[in-house]
Parts: sequence; structure tokens; C-alpha cells
Amino acid sequence: MPKSFYRRGPDHRAGAPVTFLDVRRRFQFRSVEIGRWVTEPEKQRSAALFYDALCDLMTILGGTESLISLRGSLALQYGIGGRPGVSAHYTPATRSFALAKNAGPGSIAHEWFHAFDHYIADKLFPDTRKGDFGSSLWLKRENGIVHPLNDKLQACYRAILLDQSGSRPSELFRCSAQADKAAGIHYFSRPEELCARAFEAFVQDAECKNGFLVKGTKESEEARLGLYPQGEQRRSINQAFLDYYHHLGRALRRAL
Repeated sequence: MPKSFYRRGPDHRAGAPVTFLDVRRRFQFRSVEIGRWVTEPEKQRSAALFYDALCDLMTILGGTESLISLRGSLALQYGIGGRPGVSAHYTPATRSFALAKNAGPGSIAHEWFHAFDHYIADKLFPDTRKGDFGSSLWLKRENGIVHPLNDKLQACYRAILLDQSGSRPSELFRCSAQADKAAGIHYFSRPEELCARAFEAFVQDAECKNGFLVKGTKESEEARLGLYPQGEQRRSINQAFLDYYHHLGRALRRAL
């Protein structure tokens, strides 16, 4: 793990040390598992990084702890359950997101949005299946559950997946499909991946900065290939996310 990560944001713990137990208790994650090869010094340091990153994400979204843990349904794994060549991943079947010990930093925002996109699917559409993502369903179905917050989230999907006319694929989709074709895969252009990368860009553009939470949406090979939103589309997506999470956060705080 790199020695340090750039961060600019509020002090969430007054400089006090924290543990992964503190992370679980603060956000009420369903569970937090740490790999047995993670040493005690690594545990202490990574717990503080996770704590600050998740608090920063909560600040950026204007939400509550329950939003971050998706009402306690989300599990967190660190240095455990990794996949070869994959630094971080979200598993719908177990509602858990995992980060590799030495390669996961910077991936939290991406994987968290996968978890959110999966969690929100049955709040957006009736008769969903266990592995469905809201973003993917939005492209296929028109029987959305009527609710003001759902309208605002669907506006986010629309800004990401379609062009300004709302009738053609977005530039982000076109660049992603081109990357898939060049690599002979179907990955970058999947709706859930497009939306997770767009969410990363939104988080990185926020005033609160945290390199452990997100990185690479502006200066990376993926960014140069157009796999992150750019220009006017990026601004439109950021505004749509800001509007949605502002209203969602307000609703969650009223419910406390």
C-alpha cells in the first residue's frame, strides 16, 4: 500500500486512532472482515483510511451513516476474498464489497456505487431479480415505481447513458463500447459499469478530496480513452447526482 493518500476535507475523528470495529459501529455495516495476512500495523493504518474515506463519502453525498451501509445490508471485506487481477469488486449475491490489501485504494467510490445501484433496484422497479442493478433495468423497463426520488435517480441514469436529446447513446457509452470492441470484451459499456465510473467522476470533482476513496477519473489511461465522463456531459451528470443525493440525504435526515 502506498505510504500516503492525498486528502482535503474535515477532520472526522479529531486525529484519534480508530479500528475496523469503529468503522463497523459508526456505519452499522452488516459485517467487516479482514484478511489474515493483514498485519496489525496495516489494520490500524487502513482502518483510519477507510474511516476517513467513508466519512468523506457521506459528506460529499450529504447523507447519513445508514446511506453508506445501505441500511446495514452491506458487508465490507479488506484483504480477503480477492480475485486474480482484480483490486476491488462488489458481489451482489452476498451484498459485500471487497478491496485487495495492496491494490484496492481509490476503488471505494466505484464499488460503493455498484452496491447502491444493486440495493436500489427493487425500490425503482417491481418484480426484480436478486442480481439486478437499477441502471441496467432503467434501460430495459418502463414500469418504474413512481416517487420523486426515483425520478431524480432516473435523471442520473439518463444523463449518463443517453445524449442530450435523450434518444441516442451518450458519448460516454460510445467511447466505452469502442474500448470493449478493441479489447474483445463486454465490460466497459455495461450500464452498471458506466454509472459506477460516472459516480467516481462526481465524487472526485467534489470539494472534499480523498485519494483513498477515488482517483484516476481525470488523468489515467481510462480517462484518456473517454471511459469517464468529460466536458458538458460530466457537468450534467454531476448536477444530476448532486440533486439526487441532496434530496435523498434530506429525506434520510428527516427520518432520523
